[in-house]
Amino acid sequence: MKRRVDKPRTLAVVRPNAGIAADYKRRLDRMIQRMAKSYKHWVSAAYRSNEPVLAEDELPAAALRRVVRKLGVRWRADFDRMARELAEHFAEEVALRSDRDLRRILKKGGMSVQFRMNRAMRDVLEATVQANVALIKSIPRQYHDRVEGAVMRSVQEGRDLETLQRELSKGYGITKRRAALITLDQNNKASSALSRARQLDIGVKSGIWVHSGGGKEPRPSHVKAGRERTEFDLERGWYDPHEKKYILPGQLIKCRCVWRPVIPGFH
Repeated sequence: MKRRVDKPRTLAVVRPNAGIAADYKRRLDRMIQRMAKSYKHWVSAAYRSNEPVLAEDELPAAALRRVVRKLGVRWRADFDRMARELAEHFAEEVALRSDRDLRRILKKGGMSVQFRMNRAMRDVLEATVQANVALIKSIPRQYHDRVEGAVMRSVQEGRDLETLQRELSKGYGITKRRAALITLDQNNKASSALSRARQLDIGVKSGIWVHSGGGKEPRPSHVKAGRERTEFDLERGWYDPHEKKYILPGQLIKCRCVWRPVIPGFH
């Protein structure tokens, strides 16, 4: 007679909070919009004053390059000043929401656990802050490179201002989409990392993979792990055969997967 194997008792998932990502995106969008307007205004004014007549004319290029580079210095400084504050606000909000959701889930399961800010949580918080500071600072640098490239191509090819402005608008759109990806991806990563650290601290050792089902191009290995209710070690992660490495749900770019914490002693 076969011995019945009980299914592990699990808790509800802790999901990334969409409101935090939306707030993060709004703050970044405001800065990006201000930056794009500034570049468009001053570059357009300089372009009108130095309208290239011949592609080989060097004078417009030199004048426009000075204007663009001054704008680059200004906006890099502005983003650098706000990067740490915004990154800290984001990381702290994710930590607070994750703790609150986990506390509520534990309470529903009849458990009461005292949370503490231990070294592991502080390390994850600081790593989250540092990652987001770097990403925020990269936004004006990448936007500047696009603008400078568009301006120099316009001078070399003798384009009119209207054509250049279309190029600037295109660069603005690309930057906004990248900011949207940053906020979504970092929200998933931060929620995953902070939830893992908190759960390990209270004695949760493993999780059951839950596929999000929300992406346009789901990863087949993640779909399979979710369908098979794959249990993985929370300390090490799950070995993704496609990536050929251990990962956590929500860790890879655009991954929205989560996990059900397994209550110790209930296998």
